[in-house]
Amino acid sequence: MSKKIGMISLGCPKNQVDAEIMLAKLKDGGFQIVNDPLDADLIIVNTCGFIEDAKKESIENILDMVSYKEDFPGLKVLVTGCLSERYRSEIFDEIPEVDGVIGIGANEDICEICNKILDGEKAESFPPKESLKIEGERILTTPSYWAYLKIAEGCSNNCTYCAIPSIRGPFRSRPSESIISEAKELADKGVKELVIVAQDTTRYGEDLYGKKALVPLLKALSTIDGIKWIRLLYLYPERVDDALIDEIASNEKIVKYMDIPLQHCSENVLKRMNRHGDRKSLTELLNKIRERIDGVTIRTTFIAGFPGETEEEFNELCDFIEEMRFERMGCFAYSEEENTPAAKLDGMMDFEIRADRADIINERQNVILDELNESLVGKTLETIVEGYDAYSDSYYGRTTMDAPEIDTMIYFTCGYELDDGDIIEVEVMNVVDGELTGEVV
Repeated sequence: MSKKIGMISLGCPKNQVDAEIMLAKLKDGGFQIVNDPLDADLIIVNTCGFIEDAKKESIENILDMVSYKEDFPGLKVLVTGCLSERYRSEIFDEIPEVDGVIGIGANEDICEICNKILDGEKAESFPPKESLKIEGERILTTPSYWAYLKIAEGCSNNCTYCAIPSIRGPFRSRPSESIISEAKELADKGVKELVIVAQDTTRYGEDLYGKKALVPLLKALSTIDGIKWIRLLYLYPERVDDALIDEIASNEKIVKYMDIPLQHCSENVLKRMNRHGDRKSLTELLNKIRERIDGVTIRTTFIAGFPGETEEEFNELCDFIEEMRFERMGCFAYSEEENTPAAKLDGMMDFEIRADRADIINERQNVILDELNESLVGKTLETIVEGYDAYSDSYYGRTTMDAPEIDTMIYFTCGYELDDGDIIEVEVMNVVDGELTGEVV
Protein backbone atom coordinates (compact mmCIF):
# COMPACT_ATOMS: atom_id res chain seq x y z
CA MET A 1 0.00 0.00 0.00
CA SER A 2 1.46 3.35 -1.05
CA LYS A 3 2.35 5.88 1.61
CA LYS A 4 0.22 9.03 1.69
CA ILE A 5 1.71 12.53 1.42
CA GLY A 6 -0.11 15.79 2.10
CA MET A 7 1.34 19.21 1.41
CA ILE A 8 0.68 22.78 2.51
CA SER A 9 2.53 25.29 0.34
CA LEU A 10 2.82 28.92 1.40
CA GLY A 11 4.24 32.11 -0.02
CA CYS A 12 5.00 33.27 -3.52
CA PRO A 13 4.34 31.69 -6.94
CA LYS A 14 8.00 30.64 -7.22
CA ASN A 15 7.67 28.57 -4.05
CA GLN A 16 4.41 27.13 -5.39
CA VAL A 17 6.19 25.93 -8.53
CA ASP A 18 8.80 24.24 -6.31
CA ALA A 19 5.96 22.50 -4.46
CA GLU A 20 4.41 21.31 -7.73
CA ILE A 21 7.74 19.83 -8.84
CA MET A 22 8.12 18.03 -5.49
CA LEU A 23 4.58 16.63 -5.75
CA ALA A 24 5.34 15.19 -9.19
CA LYS A 25 8.55 13.58 -7.89
CA LEU A 26 6.65 12.05 -4.98
CA LYS A 27 3.93 10.67 -7.23
CA ASP A 28 6.53 9.19 -9.59
CA GLY A 29 8.24 7.74 -6.51
CA GLY A 30 5.15 5.72 -5.62
CA PHE A 31 3.62 7.99 -2.99
CA GLN A 32 -0.09 8.78 -2.95
CA ILE A 33 -0.84 12.52 -2.88
CA VAL A 34 -3.82 13.40 -0.66
CA ASN A 35 -5.63 16.72 -0.38
CA ASP A 36 -6.58 16.46 3.29
CA PRO A 37 -3.48 16.55 5.52
CA LEU A 38 -5.28 14.40 8.09
CA ASP A 39 -5.43 11.57 5.55
CA ALA A 40 -1.63 11.64 5.20
CA ASP A 41 1.15 9.59 6.73
CA LEU A 42 3.49 12.55 6.24
CA ILE A 43 2.69 16.24 5.87
CA ILE A 44 5.09 18.59 4.07
CA VAL A 45 4.87 22.26 5.05
CA ASN A 46 6.54 24.18 2.21
CA THR A 47 7.23 27.45 3.95
CA CYS A 48 7.81 31.11 3.14
CA GLY A 49 10.42 33.07 5.11
CA PHE A 50 10.46 36.40 3.30
CA ILE A 51 8.99 38.88 5.80
CA GLU A 52 7.72 38.76 9.37
CA ASP A 53 4.05 38.08 8.53
CA ALA A 54 5.03 35.25 6.17
CA LYS A 55 7.30 33.71 8.80
CA LYS A 56 4.51 33.83 11.38
CA GLU A 57 2.11 32.14 8.96
CA SER A 58 4.66 29.42 8.26
CA ILE A 59 5.33 28.79 11.95
CA GLU A 60 1.61 28.69 12.72
CA ASN A 61 1.08 26.07 10.01
CA ILE A 62 3.96 23.96 11.30
CA LEU A 63 2.58 24.12 14.84
CA ASP A 64 -0.89 23.21 13.61
CA MET A 65 0.44 20.15 11.79
CA VAL A 66 2.55 18.85 14.69
CA SER A 67 -0.43 19.34 17.02
CA TYR A 68 -2.26 16.62 15.06
CA LYS A 69 0.31 14.12 16.33
CA GLU A 70 -1.62 13.95 19.62
CA ASP A 71 -4.54 12.30 17.82
CA PHE A 72 -2.46 10.63 15.09
CA PRO A 73 0.74 9.40 16.79
CA GLY A 74 2.21 7.97 13.59
CA LEU A 75 1.96 11.24 11.67
CA LYS A 76 5.22 12.75 10.39
CA VAL A 77 5.90 16.42 9.56
CA LEU A 78 8.58 17.69 7.17
CA VAL A 79 9.46 21.39 6.80
CA THR A 80 10.74 22.61 3.43
CA GLY A 81 11.01 25.94 1.61
CA CYS A 82 12.42 29.35 2.45
CA LEU A 83 11.89 29.33 6.22
CA SER A 84 13.80 26.05 6.58
CA GLU A 85 16.55 27.27 4.24
CA ARG A 86 16.87 30.48 6.25
CA TYR A 87 16.75 29.09 9.80
CA ARG A 88 17.83 25.47 9.33
CA SER A 89 18.51 23.66 12.62
CA GLU A 90 16.84 26.48 14.60
CA ILE A 91 13.51 24.98 13.51
CA PHE A 92 14.41 21.67 15.16
CA ASP A 93 15.53 23.56 18.27
CA GLU A 94 12.31 25.59 18.51
CA ILE A 95 9.86 22.91 17.29
CA PRO A 96 11.41 19.52 18.15
CA GLU A 97 8.16 17.75 17.21
CA VAL A 98 8.97 18.09 13.50
CA ASP A 99 10.54 15.05 11.86
CA GLY A 100 12.55 16.72 9.14
CA VAL A 101 13.91 20.09 8.03
CA ILE A 102 15.48 20.49 4.59
CA GLY A 103 16.73 23.40 2.51
CA ILE A 104 15.64 24.20 -1.01
CA GLY A 105 18.67 22.43 -2.46
CA ALA A 106 17.36 19.14 -1.06
CA ASN A 107 14.06 19.24 -2.98
CA GLU A 108 15.59 16.93 -5.58
CA ASP A 109 15.92 14.23 -2.91
CA ILE A 110 12.38 14.60 -1.56
CA CYS A 111 11.42 10.92 -2.11
CA GLU A 112 14.47 9.56 -0.26
CA ILE A 113 13.96 12.06 2.58
CA CYS A 114 10.27 11.16 2.97
CA ASN A 115 11.08 7.45 3.04
CA LYS A 116 13.73 8.05 5.69
CA ILE A 117 11.27 9.96 7.89
CA LEU A 118 8.54 7.35 7.43
CA ASP A 119 11.06 4.71 8.52
CA GLY A 120 11.32 6.53 11.83
CA GLU A 121 14.48 8.60 11.32
CA LYS A 122 14.93 12.34 11.62
CA ALA A 123 15.99 14.12 8.43
CA GLU A 124 18.08 17.26 8.03
CA SER A 125 19.70 18.28 4.73
CA PHE A 126 21.01 21.58 3.38
CA PRO A 127 22.82 21.16 0.06
CA PRO A 128 23.93 24.27 -1.87
CA LYS A 129 21.00 26.51 -2.88
CA GLU A 130 22.08 26.19 -6.49
CA SER A 131 21.16 22.49 -6.31
CA LEU A 132 17.50 23.50 -6.51
CA LYS A 133 16.14 22.34 -9.88
CA ILE A 134 13.96 24.97 -11.53
CA GLU A 135 12.54 22.67 -14.17
CA GLY A 136 10.82 19.33 -14.21
CA GLU A 137 7.45 17.60 -14.24
CA ARG A 138 4.80 19.32 -12.11
CA ILE A 139 1.45 18.49 -10.58
CA LEU A 140 -0.40 21.74 -11.07
CA THR A 141 -2.08 23.17 -7.99
CA THR A 142 -3.67 25.98 -10.00
CA PRO A 143 -6.88 25.62 -12.04
CA SER A 144 -6.38 23.68 -15.27
CA TYR A 145 -6.58 26.75 -17.53
CA TRP A 146 -3.71 28.81 -16.05
CA ALA A 147 -0.28 28.09 -14.63
CA TYR A 148 2.83 29.81 -13.37
CA LEU A 149 5.92 29.46 -15.56
CA LYS A 150 9.16 30.06 -13.66
CA ILE A 151 11.93 31.28 -15.94
CA ALA A 152 14.69 31.92 -13.38
CA GLU A 153 15.62 31.42 -9.74
CA GLY A 154 17.44 33.49 -7.14
CA CYS A 155 18.26 37.19 -7.18
CA SER A 156 21.40 39.29 -7.54
CA ASN A 157 19.86 42.75 -7.07
CA ASN A 158 20.74 42.80 -3.35
CA CYS A 159 18.11 45.28 -2.19
CA THR A 160 19.11 46.15 1.36
CA TYR A 161 15.75 45.15 2.89
CA CYS A 162 15.52 41.76 1.21
CA ALA A 163 16.64 38.34 2.43
CA ILE A 164 15.92 36.54 -0.86
CA PRO A 165 19.54 36.46 -2.16
CA SER A 166 20.68 34.80 1.08
CA ILE A 167 17.77 32.33 0.95
CA ARG A 168 17.57 31.56 -2.77
CA GLY A 169 21.08 32.34 -3.97
CA PRO A 170 22.21 34.38 -6.99
CA PHE A 171 20.09 34.93 -10.08
CA ARG A 172 20.19 32.06 -12.55
CA SER A 173 18.12 31.69 -15.72
CA ARG A 174 16.60 28.56 -17.20
CA PRO A 175 17.58 27.77 -20.80
CA SER A 176 14.93 29.07 -23.17
CA GLU A 177 14.53 25.62 -24.76
CA SER A 178 13.49 24.19 -21.40
CA ILE A 179 10.98 26.99 -20.79
CA ILE A 180 9.42 26.69 -24.25
CA SER A 181 9.18 22.90 -23.95
CA GLU A 182 7.39 23.20 -20.61
CA ALA A 183 5.04 25.87 -21.99
CA LYS A 184 4.07 23.53 -24.83
CA GLU A 185 3.37 20.73 -22.35
CA LEU A 186 1.21 23.08 -20.29
CA ALA A 187 -0.72 24.13 -23.39
CA ASP A 188 -1.29 20.46 -24.29
CA LYS A 189 -2.83 20.02 -20.81
CA GLY A 190 -5.31 22.85 -21.43
CA VAL A 191 -3.46 25.83 -19.97
CA LYS A 192 -4.54 29.06 -21.67
CA GLU A 193 -2.81 31.63 -19.48
CA LEU A 194 0.90 31.59 -18.65
CA VAL A 195 1.96 33.76 -15.72
CA ILE A 196 5.69 34.40 -16.11
CA VAL A 197 7.54 34.58 -12.78
CA ALA A 198 11.06 34.99 -11.41
CA GLN A 199 12.54 37.23 -8.74
CA ASP A 200 13.36 39.64 -11.59
CA THR A 201 11.92 38.56 -14.93
CA THR A 202 13.53 41.51 -16.75
CA ARG A 203 16.97 40.12 -15.93
CA TYR A 204 16.23 36.88 -17.75
CA GLY A 205 19.11 35.63 -19.90
CA GLU A 206 21.86 37.98 -18.70
CA ASP A 207 23.72 35.15 -16.95
CA LEU A 208 23.19 32.54 -19.69
CA TYR A 209 23.45 34.59 -22.87
CA GLY A 210 25.31 37.71 -21.79
CA LYS A 211 22.32 39.91 -22.63
CA LYS A 212 18.67 40.36 -21.76
CA ALA A 213 16.64 37.65 -23.46
CA LEU A 214 13.09 38.17 -22.20
CA VAL A 215 11.78 39.63 -25.46
CA PRO A 216 12.96 36.71 -27.66
CA LEU A 217 11.50 34.31 -25.09
CA LEU A 218 8.13 36.09 -25.20
CA LYS A 219 8.11 35.96 -28.99
CA ALA A 220 8.70 32.21 -28.89
CA LEU A 221 6.07 31.59 -26.20
CA SER A 222 3.46 33.54 -28.16
CA THR A 223 3.73 31.10 -31.09
CA ILE A 224 2.49 28.16 -28.99
CA ASP A 225 -0.98 26.95 -29.99
CA GLY A 226 -3.47 27.00 -27.15
CA ILE A 227 -1.80 29.79 -25.17
CA LYS A 228 -4.13 32.81 -25.24
CA TRP A 229 -2.75 35.06 -22.50
CA ILE A 230 0.83 35.67 -21.35
CA ARG A 231 1.14 37.73 -18.17
CA LEU A 232 4.36 39.24 -16.82
CA LEU A 233 5.12 39.66 -13.12
CA TYR A 234 8.10 41.26 -11.33
CA LEU A 235 9.54 43.63 -13.93
CA TYR A 236 12.27 45.80 -12.42
CA PRO A 237 11.91 49.41 -13.58
CA GLU A 238 15.55 50.01 -14.54
CA ARG A 239 15.40 47.05 -16.96
CA VAL A 240 12.08 47.91 -18.63
CA ASP A 241 13.46 49.09 -21.95
CA ASP A 242 11.98 50.15 -25.30
CA ALA A 243 12.26 46.64 -26.74
CA LEU A 244 10.16 45.15 -23.93
CA ILE A 245 7.60 47.96 -24.07
CA ASP A 246 7.24 47.54 -27.84
CA GLU A 247 6.85 43.76 -27.53
CA ILE A 248 4.10 44.08 -24.93
CA ALA A 249 2.38 46.74 -27.03
CA SER A 250 2.44 44.76 -30.28
CA ASN A 251 2.13 41.12 -29.16
CA GLU A 252 -1.56 40.20 -29.08
CA LYS A 253 -1.03 37.31 -26.66
CA ILE A 254 0.72 39.39 -24.00
CA VAL A 255 -1.95 40.93 -21.78
CA LYS A 256 -1.42 44.65 -21.26
CA TYR A 257 -0.51 44.21 -17.61
CA MET A 258 2.87 45.04 -16.11
CA ASP A 259 3.84 44.26 -12.52
CA ILE A 260 6.64 46.72 -11.73
CA PRO A 261 7.68 46.76 -8.04
CA LEU A 262 8.86 50.35 -7.46
CA GLN A 263 9.10 50.29 -3.62
CA HIS A 264 9.52 54.09 -3.37
CA CYS A 265 10.01 57.23 -5.46
CA SER A 266 12.38 59.27 -3.27
CA GLU A 267 15.93 59.17 -4.62
CA ASN A 268 17.40 59.10 -1.10
CA VAL A 269 15.17 56.26 0.07
CA LEU A 270 15.82 54.26 -3.10
CA LYS A 271 19.57 54.67 -2.63
CA ARG A 272 19.29 53.36 0.93
CA MET A 273 17.34 50.43 -0.51
CA ASN A 274 20.15 49.87 -3.06
CA ARG A 275 17.66 50.52 -5.84
CA HIS A 276 17.85 52.83 -8.81
CA GLY A 277 15.96 55.88 -10.01
CA ASP A 278 14.08 58.81 -8.57
CA ARG A 279 10.66 60.37 -8.93
CA LYS A 280 11.54 62.08 -12.21
CA SER A 281 12.94 58.97 -13.94
CA LEU A 282 10.13 56.75 -12.67
CA THR A 283 7.49 59.24 -13.81
CA GLU A 284 9.07 59.38 -17.26
CA LEU A 285 9.12 55.56 -17.49
CA LEU A 286 5.50 55.18 -16.42
CA ASN A 287 4.31 57.92 -18.76
CA LYS A 288 6.20 56.30 -21.66
CA ILE A 289 4.62 52.92 -20.91
CA ARG A 290 1.13 54.43 -20.86
CA GLU A 291 1.73 56.38 -24.06
CA ARG A 292 2.94 53.32 -25.98
CA ILE A 293 0.82 50.49 -24.55
CA ASP A 294 -2.85 51.19 -25.11
CA GLY A 295 -4.98 50.41 -22.06
CA VAL A 296 -2.07 49.13 -19.96
CA THR A 297 -2.62 48.13 -16.35
CA ILE A 298 0.34 48.91 -14.10
CA ARG A 299 0.60 47.08 -10.78
CA THR A 300 3.21 48.08 -8.24
CA THR A 301 4.22 47.76 -4.59
CA PHE A 302 5.67 50.26 -2.15
CA ILE A 303 7.37 50.08 1.25
CA ALA A 304 6.38 52.69 3.83
CA GLY A 305 8.45 53.55 6.86
CA PHE A 306 11.84 52.43 5.52
CA PRO A 307 14.65 53.35 7.95
CA GLY A 308 15.37 57.05 7.73
CA GLU A 309 12.28 57.87 5.65
CA THR A 310 11.53 61.49 6.53
CA GLU A 311 8.11 63.09 6.63
CA GLU A 312 9.05 64.93 3.45
CA GLU A 313 10.03 61.72 1.67
CA PHE A 314 6.83 60.02 2.78
CA ASN A 315 4.76 62.96 1.51
CA GLU A 316 6.65 62.76 -1.78
CA LEU A 317 5.58 59.12 -2.07
CA CYS A 318 1.96 60.06 -1.33
CA ASP A 319 2.03 62.77 -4.00
CA PHE A 320 3.63 60.38 -6.51
CA ILE A 321 0.85 57.84 -5.99
CA GLU A 322 -1.81 60.52 -6.41
CA GLU A 323 -0.13 61.68 -9.62
CA MET A 324 0.46 58.25 -11.18
CA ARG A 325 -2.94 56.74 -10.31
CA PHE A 326 -1.85 53.11 -10.45
CA GLU A 327 -4.50 50.66 -11.61
CA ARG A 328 -3.29 48.09 -9.07
CA MET A 329 -1.11 48.81 -6.03
CA GLY A 330 -0.19 47.52 -2.59
CA CYS A 331 1.79 49.25 0.15
CA PHE A 332 3.45 47.39 3.00
CA ALA A 333 4.99 48.58 6.24
CA TYR A 334 8.75 48.02 6.27
CA SER A 335 9.60 44.66 7.83
CA GLU A 336 12.92 44.59 9.67
CA GLU A 337 14.66 41.39 8.61
CA GLU A 338 17.69 40.08 10.49
CA ASN A 339 20.97 39.80 8.61
CA THR A 340 19.91 42.33 5.97
CA PRO A 341 21.80 45.62 5.52
CA ALA A 342 18.66 47.70 6.08
CA ALA A 343 18.24 46.24 9.57
CA LYS A 344 21.47 48.01 10.55
CA LEU A 345 20.53 51.43 9.14
CA ASP A 346 19.97 54.44 11.33
CA GLY A 347 16.51 55.95 11.55
CA MET A 348 14.56 52.81 12.44
CA MET A 349 11.07 53.93 13.43
CA ASP A 350 8.41 52.30 15.59
CA PHE A 351 6.35 49.75 13.74
CA GLU A 352 3.17 51.70 14.55
CA ILE A 353 4.49 54.64 12.52
CA ARG A 354 5.39 52.37 9.59
CA ALA A 355 1.96 50.72 9.72
CA ASP A 356 0.19 54.08 9.89
CA ARG A 357 2.08 55.31 6.84
CA ALA A 358 1.20 52.16 4.90
CA ASP A 359 -2.46 52.54 5.91
CA ILE A 360 -2.52 56.15 4.70
CA ILE A 361 -1.20 55.15 1.28
CA ASN A 362 -3.52 52.15 0.94
CA GLU A 363 -6.53 54.28 1.87
CA ARG A 364 -5.59 56.82 -0.81
CA GLN A 365 -5.18 54.03 -3.32
CA ASN A 366 -8.66 52.68 -2.48
CA VAL A 367 -10.14 56.04 -3.46
CA ILE A 368 -8.18 56.03 -6.72
CA LEU A 369 -9.28 52.46 -7.47
CA ASP A 370 -12.93 53.35 -6.88
CA GLU A 371 -12.62 56.22 -9.36
CA LEU A 372 -10.86 54.02 -11.91
CA ASN A 373 -13.56 51.36 -11.55
CA GLU A 374 -16.30 53.92 -12.14
CA SER A 375 -14.52 54.99 -15.33
CA LEU A 376 -14.81 51.40 -16.65
CA VAL A 377 -18.63 51.37 -16.62
CA GLY A 378 -19.82 50.97 -20.21
CA LYS A 379 -16.53 49.48 -21.43
CA THR A 380 -16.05 45.91 -22.66
CA LEU A 381 -13.30 43.86 -21.03
CA GLU A 382 -11.79 40.55 -22.11
CA THR A 383 -12.37 38.13 -19.22
CA ILE A 384 -11.43 34.58 -18.29
CA VAL A 385 -14.16 32.63 -16.47
CA GLU A 386 -13.14 31.42 -13.00
CA GLY A 387 -16.40 29.95 -11.71
CA TYR A 388 -20.07 30.36 -10.84
CA ASP A 389 -21.42 31.92 -7.64
CA ALA A 390 -24.82 30.46 -6.73
CA TYR A 391 -25.44 33.09 -4.05
CA SER A 392 -25.35 35.99 -6.53
CA ASP A 393 -26.53 33.82 -9.46
CA SER A 394 -23.64 35.05 -11.57
CA TYR A 395 -20.34 33.96 -13.00
CA TYR A 396 -17.07 35.50 -11.88
CA GLY A 397 -13.72 35.84 -13.57
CA ARG A 398 -10.62 37.92 -14.14
CA THR A 399 -10.13 40.58 -16.76
CA THR A 400 -6.80 41.15 -18.43
CA MET A 401 -6.33 43.79 -15.70
CA ASP A 402 -6.24 41.17 -12.96
CA ALA A 403 -3.54 38.63 -12.11
CA PRO A 404 -4.63 35.36 -10.48
CA GLU A 405 -4.42 35.11 -6.68
CA ILE A 406 -3.50 38.81 -6.45
CA ASP A 407 -6.13 41.07 -7.96
CA THR A 408 -9.92 41.38 -8.03
CA MET A 409 -12.76 39.58 -9.79
CA ILE A 410 -15.55 40.80 -12.05
CA TYR A 411 -19.06 39.30 -11.56
CA PHE A 412 -21.27 38.92 -14.61
CA THR A 413 -24.36 37.27 -16.01
CA CYS A 414 -24.66 35.30 -19.22
CA GLY A 415 -27.58 33.99 -21.27
CA TYR A 416 -25.86 30.66 -21.93
CA GLU A 417 -23.69 28.21 -19.99
CA LEU A 418 -19.99 28.94 -19.57
CA ASP A 419 -17.09 26.71 -18.56
CA ASP A 420 -14.19 27.64 -16.31
CA GLY A 421 -11.37 28.90 -18.48
CA ASP A 422 -13.58 30.29 -21.24
CA ILE A 423 -12.37 33.67 -22.46
CA ILE A 424 -15.27 36.00 -23.21
CA GLU A 425 -16.12 39.70 -23.50
CA VAL A 426 -17.93 41.35 -20.59
CA GLU A 427 -19.56 44.77 -20.67
CA VAL A 428 -19.14 46.55 -17.32
CA MET A 429 -22.56 47.66 -16.06
CA ASN A 430 -21.91 48.75 -12.48
CA VAL A 431 -19.57 48.88 -9.48
CA VAL A 432 -20.89 47.18 -6.32
CA ASP A 433 -18.85 47.33 -3.09
CA GLY A 434 -15.71 47.99 -5.09
CA GLU A 435 -16.29 45.04 -7.46
CA LEU A 436 -17.13 45.32 -11.14
CA THR A 437 -20.35 43.73 -12.37
CA GLY A 438 -21.46 43.22 -15.95
CA GLU A 439 -22.97 41.10 -18.70
CA VAL A 440 -21.40 38.88 -21.34
CA VAL A 441 -21.56 40.64 -24.70
